[in-house]
Amino acid sequence: MQDYGLVSIITPNWNCAKYICETIKSVQAQTYQNWEMIIVDDCSTDNSEEMVKPFLELDKRIRFLKNGKNSGAAVSRNYALREAKGRWIAFLDSDDLWLPEKLEKQLRFMEKNGYKFSYTAYKEMDNDSRETGVEIHGPKHVSKFGMFAFCWPGCLTVMYNREAVGLIQIADIKKNNDYAMWLKVCRKADCYLLDEVLAKYRRGRIGSVSTHGYGTMIRWHYKLWHEAEGKNAIASMFWTCMNLVCGVYKKIVFVKKI
Repeated sequence: MQDYGLVSIITPNWNCAKYICETIKSVQAQTYQNWEMIIVDDCSTDNSEEMVKPFLELDKRIRFLKNGKNSGAAVSRNYALREAKGRWIAFLDSDDLWLPEKLEKQLRFMEKNGYKFSYTAYKEMDNDSRETGVEIHGPKHVSKFGMFAFCWPGCLTVMYNREAVGLIQIADIKKNNDYAMWLKVCRKADCYLLDEVLAKYRRGRIGSVSTHGYGTMIRWHYKLWHEAEGKNAIASMFWTCMNLVCGVYKKIVFVKKI
């Protein structure tokens, strides 16, 4: 297999002891093995650290770091990105899963086409890791404007070339911080879809974005544009409305029940 260089996998964790072992195993099962996994624990109150310890002893590619205080996923991702050594940056939250060929296929797709920023399709699963029969796809090409219009990539599917994009650090916002990341990356490179299901997203876990209503989501999107992007009130409301319209479009066109 061709060596495309080291992949740094960014994994924030908070109270995911129930799922994190399965997540780590999905990384270890990758057909592409040149990776490092950087887990940043956000002062979990469960036994996450104890669950991870056996993996740390047996696999030196896995690193476990801790925030000094509970700070949120944005701070955890920023910390991991500063520690990353890879040519490539990929993201996997501590309750989600990759299919075995995810890294290999996505790296080949990017190298073959000269892409610096990409995402893949993914499927949903429930809290017991049972597939729900829902797949999420997206536009094949997302420009800067397209990314401003909506957060098309699922976080667990994104990969970018760190050499081309550089170090990304995002504002300390509690929600939509993955979208804040893509808004920075898309200023350096357009995003391209590998339209193959290569990951599984855990939908409905308490505290996840997918469990909240539209009113809450509108407030989070407005804060993203106003606080993280520094837009004025009018621009922030415009892009928030654009996000809502494109969100409806995504559900109609790109969310598939199989």
